[in-house]
Amino acid sequence: MLVTTSYDPGPEQVALAECLVRQLRELPEIAEPVRPVARRRQSLSRISERYDDTSILLVSKERIEYYQEQQPVLFFHPSLAAIRVKRLLNGEPDTLIELSRLKCGDRVLDCTAGLGSDAIVYSFALGSKGEVVALESQAIPYLLLQHGLSAYHSDIPGMNEAMRRIQVQQADHYDFLRKQPDKAFDVIYFDPMFRKPIQESNSIGAIRGLADPRAVSEATIREAVRVARRTIVLKEHRDSKEFARLGVTEVHRSTTKIAYGVIRL
Repeated sequence: MLVTTSYDPGPEQVALAECLVRQLRELPEIAEPVRPVARRRQSLSRISERYDDTSILLVSKERIEYYQEQQPVLFFHPSLAAIRVKRLLNGEPDTLIELSRLKCGDRVLDCTAGLGSDAIVYSFALGSKGEVVALESQAIPYLLLQHGLSAYHSDIPGMNEAMRRIQVQQADHYDFLRKQPDKAFDVIYFDPMFRKPIQESNSIGAIRGLADPRAVSEATIREAVRVARRTIVLKEHRDSKEFARLGVTEVHRSTTKIAYGVIRL
């Protein structure tokens, strides 16, 4: 993997690129060498060809971007979370928040954070008295999420505070749950890669090749039942057989291709 900057980087970009190199080298799942590359006036395709490496992490003045072969460029952006937060500000309902039945001071565990869209909405809905822990097992999405939540600026009232409050951890959700005491979180949420992909979703398409492809296991649900105080929510394709496989009987389907399965405790 190559780590570089945009043209004419400032000191902050150079320092961040150096920090990312150190972080990546410390991650056991990054098997290939991590090499810093001075950008100078080289194009990304030229750098890739010169070093015979198709994976590039680019630090620009605005954000961190990840390039890999013919895959869409991946970077942090609140995307639909911004729209959903605006709707909450306007007093409109949010399906996930309503099904979760949040209460003041709740602790929420997002077991499959990805780039954090749902975690942001949870954090905004809970406000400063709540707590959101977001788990992401894969290295590149984790790094993009960690930096994005701390650096992204939004003009939406309360959005920046919501992002900064989220506690991001790189962890496998099953391993994490096993280490938690009983009833440690009020709400536990799963949004795994759908077994039946929604092909028209560009944002999901960009992360699919890097995300954990595994389905949620029955053992994971058993641990979630032990660790959750009140609610477990599973997001899946509306036609998914995962709800039945995992014993989730309360399923809320809408006119969209998304459905939520809920376990009440």
